[in-house]
Amino acid sequence: MRESILTIPVNDVFGPRDGCPICRLRDGIEQHISEYIMGAAMMEPDVRIETNRAGFCHTHYNMLLQQNNRLSLGLMLSTHLAEKEKELFGSKMPFGIGRGKKTEQAGTTCFVCEKVNWGINHTLETVFQMYVKDPAFKKLFQRQEYICLPHYKLLLAKGGENMSKGDFAGFKKDLEELTDNYMKQLTADVETFNKSFDYRNAGSLHNEEMEHVRTSVQRAIKFLTGREGVEK
Repeated sequence: MRESILTIPVNDVFGPRDGCPICRLRDGIEQHISEYIMGAAMMEPDVRIETNRAGFCHTHYNMLLQQNNRLSLGLMLSTHLAEKEKELFGSKMPFGIGRGKKTEQAGTTCFVCEKVNWGINHTLETVFQMYVKDPAFKKLFQRQEYICLPHYKLLLAKGGENMSKGDFAGFKKDLEELTDNYMKQLTADVETFNKSFDYRNAGSLHNEEMEHVRTSVQRAIKFLTGREGVEK
């Protein structure tokens, strides 16, 4: 396929062949959205209406805290809290189906998640087209290090919706092989890591060639969740 404004971001995230490309795609969109809403957009009425409505999940609150702009976050929190207080407790109506539903939904929405999911889903449409029409990209896809488990599930679901049965069969085979091969190796690495704590294997992890084993626990967390494990 001829390179375009749609294919360039896809080639950018699949090019490194290091980790999960869909995680890289998500990380880039998250960073862009976080910087956007913590900047001048924070005062735009349409943005504030949406952040007041949706708020943020725990992951993205932490990401916004890392922007080192507590005032912008504080201003958004003040109006979001006011919106939620009015929504949940402002009405004089008795607790019923309507209020009960709003209570169940409280804290389950996130402005950044909504934007990220929209961006990923639209980019995946291009991924599927490139896989079918661009042999070079298909080979690039097949040579990825791995697809994390959450994004493996997402690619299966969206691929089935956006590809023909014949194209999806080949895509599914490549995706399953890619993910299964990495999972087998990761399982072996974690088992070797665990065995290294046996006194009979003392010092076995110090070898430079054992880096993949030393990092296996962090890699397993990232593979299973799509997120880096936090070390303290």
